[in-house]
Parts: sequence; C-alpha cells; structure tokens
Amino acid sequence: MTTQVDRSTLRAMQSMPASVPDSLCYLNGEYTPLREARVSVLDRGFIFGDGVYEVVPVYGRRLFRFNEHMARLDRSLEKLRMPNPHTRGEWLAVLRELVVRHAEGSGADDQMVYLQVTRGIALRDHVMPKDLEPTVFAMTNAMKPVSAEQRHQGVACVTARDFRWERCDIKTTSLLGNVLARQISADRGAAETIMLRAGANGINYLTEASSSNVWIVHEGALLGPPKSEHVLEGIRVELLEELCEEEGIAFNLRPITETELLAADEVLLSSATKEVLAVTTLDGDLVGHGAGKGKPGPIYARLYAAYQRAKAEQSI
Repeated sequence: MTTQVDRSTLRAMQSMPASVPDSLCYLNGEYTPLREARVSVLDRGFIFGDGVYEVVPVYGRRLFRFNEHMARLDRSLEKLRMPNPHTRGEWLAVLRELVVRHAEGSGADDQMVYLQVTRGIALRDHVMPKDLEPTVFAMTNAMKPVSAEQRHQGVACVTARDFRWERCDIKTTSLLGNVLARQISADRGAAETIMLRAGANGINYLTEASSSNVWIVHEGALLGPPKSEHVLEGIRVELLEELCEEEGIAFNLRPITETELLAADEVLLSSATKEVLAVTTLDGDLVGHGAGKGKPGPIYARLYAAYQRAKAEQSI
C-alpha cells in the first residue's frame, strides 16, 4: 500500500519542471538524483536564506582554485557563526566524485560545481539556534562558457544604485538584492548591472556587479574597489593580481568614483563563469577612447590569455 509520504514524493516528482536534470547531487552525506533530492520546509535556508554557497569552476574534470574557494567558504561560515561540516579533504572528495560521475554520464569535462551549507532545520525563529545539524548540498552542471561573439565584441552593461544590504562580503544564499539588480540589466538586454553606492561625501563609488567583480583600466593599470563589507572578496581578485604581476601590469585596489568608471580606458568583469570579460558598452555609451573605443582593449587581451594559462596550472 502506498504511504502518504510516498504519495507526496510522487506528486513532487511529477510536478518537477522538465528542465531539472536527472544528474547526481550530494545531499547530507548521500549521492542521489537531483530530481529526487528533498529538504525540509523548516530548513533555515528555505525560511531565512540562512546559509552560504560557493561556485567552483572545473576544467578538464579538475577543480580550479579549489583551496581559495574553500578559504572563502570558511570565512563566510565564520561570519554566520556556522561550523564547516566537512574538512577540506572531505569537500575535495565529494566534489571530485560529483565531477567524475557527471562527466561520465554527460561527457562534460568542463563544469560548474555549486555547493551550499545552511544552518539546518528548526522551528521558525530569528535567533540563531545552537547545535543544529547543517544541511549540506552540492551539484554540478556543464559549464556554459561565454560565447565567441561576446569574447570578440565585449558585452553591454548598465549602471544602477547599489540597494543591497550592508554585508555583501558574505557569500550568502540570500541573493534577492542581486536578483533584482541582475533583472535591471536583463530587462534592458544587457549582460550585467554594475552597481554604485553613495559615500559619506555624496560621491558614488563602484562596488561590484550583480554576479561579478568589476574592474577599470586607467593609464595601463588595472584598478578595482578595495575590500569592504560592500564587496564580495572574489576569488578572481587575488588571481588577477597574480596575473597582473606576471604580465607587468600595475594593479591597485582603491575607491573608484562613478566619474572614473564612465571615463575608463577599459571596463572588465570577472567571475567564475565569465573568467575575465570586456565591457564595451555602458549605459548605451561606448567604453574607451580613440580607435579602440567600444572594443575589447589590450589589457583585457593580456589578462584573458594569462587566465587561460592559469586554468591549466592551478586546477587540481
């Protein structure tokens, strides 16, 4: 006889969107088909967005800058007073297992691994409960690389006021502000929304994009916003500093005004999915100056080439 739980599970599976793949995921110590994975409605990740996440690129079945991603995961968990449910070695084993199984089933050797840790299951209360068992989830999908056209021509972006909360340094699953920001550019047919936050002096300063770090090139130097609670410490920040050193490109993190952004020689995005990408149109105006106006610039070209070398050297 079919139990109520079985019927509920069956209904959930029947209502699952066809777009959800049947690939394997990891949930609380078990590998299970993604379409069958279930968490409690009382999970604090579902109720409050009380959790953190990471996205780790995979090239040729090898995890790129894995240790740096794990270090940021530790920082985010610490800021939310949550324990890390796995050692670094345990995380590596879990993610490698997902990567290999997905590659064998799909043929996709380049992937994006998503992992998430929430505080766990408890009755709804804003106060952080103690001694909960964290909910641990991980999945992987084939990487969707930037198109050849976008690499060649660059992308369009728009600017907007940074209306998100004051702790953007935590890579939390509470991403509604970022979702709203990204929709601004989606509604205008642009690739990203670059955000600006007013300082105490009333001047607007660059923070980041909805899902990317943002850089400008000025007089041959790569400039990015300084570390703060308004900017996520992107894994590619440290990487680009290393690549700039290799390439002999000046690198500096300092406050960048809206005026400097709009007058930049080049504007770049960086993220796990975009790697490094040129912005050639901003708010409808072409980026840059002279003959190279509105085209990916020379600093972008050098950093992109260096990034490709790093992918082969820094993956495990």
